[in-house]
Amino acid sequence: MIKKLPLFALTLMLAACGIDMPKSTQSSYETITVQNSDIVFPLKFSAKMKGQYDVIIQPQVSGQLMEIRVTEGQHVQKGDVLFVIDSRNAQLELEAAEANLLAAQATESSALLEYEGNKNLFEKGIISQFMLVNSKNAYDRAKAATSQAKAAADRARVNLGFCTIKAPVKGYIGSLDITPGTQVSPGTYLTMVSGNENMHAEFSINESFLEDRIVSGKNDKTLKEFPNVTFLMKNGAEYPLKGRITSVSGTVDRVTGSVACKATFPNPNGVLYSGVQGTIVIPLHVNNVMVIPQTAVVRLQDKSLVYKVQPDSTATAVTITAEAAGNGKDVVVTSGLNVGDRIVTVGANNVQEGQQVLF
Repeated sequence: MIKKLPLFALTLMLAACGIDMPKSTQSSYETITVQNSDIVFPLKFSAKMKGQYDVIIQPQVSGQLMEIRVTEGQHVQKGDVLFVIDSRNAQLELEAAEANLLAAQATESSALLEYEGNKNLFEKGIISQFMLVNSKNAYDRAKAATSQAKAAADRARVNLGFCTIKAPVKGYIGSLDITPGTQVSPGTYLTMVSGNENMHAEFSINESFLEDRIVSGKNDKTLKEFPNVTFLMKNGAEYPLKGRITSVSGTVDRVTGSVACKATFPNPNGVLYSGVQGTIVIPLHVNNVMVIPQTAVVRLQDKSLVYKVQPDSTATAVTITAEAAGNGKDVVVTSGLNVGDRIVTVGANNVQEGQQVLF
């Protein structure tokens, strides 16, 4: 009798008897239609800062270091005195060289007088040509001796000047690991002056990135076409001023397949220092690519899936290949989808194969 009842009547009877019917549940999911769009893809490269002028300070002469007139981190102007070396020996050498120069000049003067006198006597036929030539040779030797003495005096004067070491560029003083009284000589490391009004971020770019963009490091026109770049500190903070790529090597490293580059950043407040490490971010503008939200991608072991909505509103899993867009929320699809496909975005992890998807 029950089998013959209509379904509606059966439902009423079961309800009257207090029996709960199973409830059908439906879930709705957000979907989008895949379209091509333009995106700014942030390319990131490890970088290390270096001052525009990182000059190592070393003495040119030997002697005892008498004074250190700067401190670590001090800002100096070009020509400021940094160190003073004991100059007493250099001063004595200069005085001796100047005395030798005076003696050589006197000898030259005497040789000149003798030569001119012999020239007059030769013209009158009083002396032979042999004596004239000898006096001329003596005069030439005296002139040469004077030139040598002058060079020695100039060299002694330069060495005396080397006893006072001055800043070759404007910048900041590096570490000072030396003390007054130390015996120094050419090659002794004293400090470094970092001219950091502008800073160079040194990094490497893969060869493939430069294809069709760079012909050589001297292609100024190509360098100007690069966008402004950003420097991220190690803690993730962004340096507020933008930089420009100013140098690209014309050769590719055979081992790494990369090209050395430099990006120059203004540093008016001295915030950046030589040796600071971070990340260079180059905004690469990519046109006409498929961009979908990361929430639409389901990770299954080594595969990336999205659920494509079929004409009958059911979901079908599709394997795709994609790359992170670099903005933390999107991916760029390179295969597996077509423009016009509709896919599930929010809630994709809960979709079952063949499930009815409402949208």
